Amino acid sequence: MSTFLPLPATATWAHEHARRGFEVVYFRPSGDGHHLVGCTTAVEDGRTWTVDYDITLDADWVTRRAVVTGRSDEGTRSTVLQADGMGHWQVDGAAAPYLDGCLDVDLESSAMTNTLPVHRFRLAVGEAAEAPAAYVRALGLAVDRLEQDYRRVDDEGARQCYDYSAAAFDFRCRLVYDEAGLVLSYPGIATRAA
Repeated sequence: MSTFLPLPATATWAHEHARRGFEVVYFRPSGDGHHLVGCTTAVEDGRTWTVDYDITLDADWVTRRAVVTGRSDEGTRSTVLQADGMGHWQVDGAAAPYLDGCLDVDLESSAMTNTLPVHRFRLAVGEAAEAPAAYVRALGLAVDRLEQDYRRVDDEGARQCYDYSAAAFDFRCRLVYDEAGLVLSYPGIATRAA
């Protein structure tokens, strides 16, 4: 079983290749869980956007609430996701049965949200797990279900490594995490800046 050091007060990522931009997040304890507040600003396919997020996690790293606000040339929009911690969700107050079984929120705009399932699973080397997530798009904030898989592979020194895949995007890569369980390298998406 993997273990992580305590989260830092803040972390940042430079987004690259798929988009150009920057993400900043602040980590705070919340009762016996975690509170994550962050923002990503980017240019993607010639369009600019910002996404602010406020995510509450329980002690087991299960998403309980996410408030996401996006701004683009089309205006400002917000969406609120609420979860009961057992895989049942509401999106803007309406039941969202298509998200049944999801325990994580995954923001298209964020490299940070790939931290959530890794902390929740605490996989040993060689173990794998499915991590379906409530996936929030950067532009328009549409909420879809995203099937994801994580397989822990051999560490690189003190850094944990996972083979990650999302079949909907025909996407596979190796994610490298620091000692606190935050993504350092997300190929084609982002690199940890601080």
